[in-house]
Amino acid sequence: MGQPLRKPAAMFTYADYRDWPDDERWELIEGEAYAMAAPGLAHQTAVGELFRQIANHLVGKPCRPFVAPFDVRLPRGQEADDDVTTVVQPDIAVICDPAKLDERGCRGAPDWVIEVLSPSTAAKDQIQKLAAYERAGVCEVWLVHPTDHVVSVYTLSAAEDYGKPAIHETTGTLASGLFPDLLVDWGLIFQDSTARLSPPTTKDAA
Repeated sequence: MGQPLRKPAAMFTYADYRDWPDDERWELIEGEAYAMAAPGLAHQTAVGELFRQIANHLVGKPCRPFVAPFDVRLPRGQEADDDVTTVVQPDIAVICDPAKLDERGCRGAPDWVIEVLSPSTAAKDQIQKLAAYERAGVCEVWLVHPTDHVVSVYTLSAAEDYGKPAIHETTGTLASGLFPDLLVDWGLIFQDSTARLSPPTTKDAA
């Protein structure tokens, strides 16, 4: 899916979002609602192993990792939650400031976000969603392309923009700029041959 739901003459807000059915998954980006489809096998294999490696590394450390579904509200200023127009569910979000966490999820920019791309939502993730992360000040964003076997790494510059990404093959290991001693092992992430298959033609995850 990944197509926006329009609200005539207005924008959707977090107040609208909270009223939608619990069995449906949506994201809001600048007031537009995007439906999220059920995750496919390749997507879940990659997300699960990435999360395991990151979570194991962060045990006993102040930063905490979260896996979707986990709401991240990205306000433009000090507006109330009900007025926030961007609410996303990163596949993985690492948050180092506990003041940003509450029972609803996270309010404010995570420090590190990882998105594993799916055909149905890749355009949204690489354009609208990435722009929302840049505007909010997410320090580091990884966009993992499981079928192309590359990862695009965006790092926030002193000018508070991402510029051109660093592109790496998903082979060997890769360190996060925020956690240099955390080496993500791509061999473990893609050791299951099913994770290297072309995605199914049915709709899969955001």
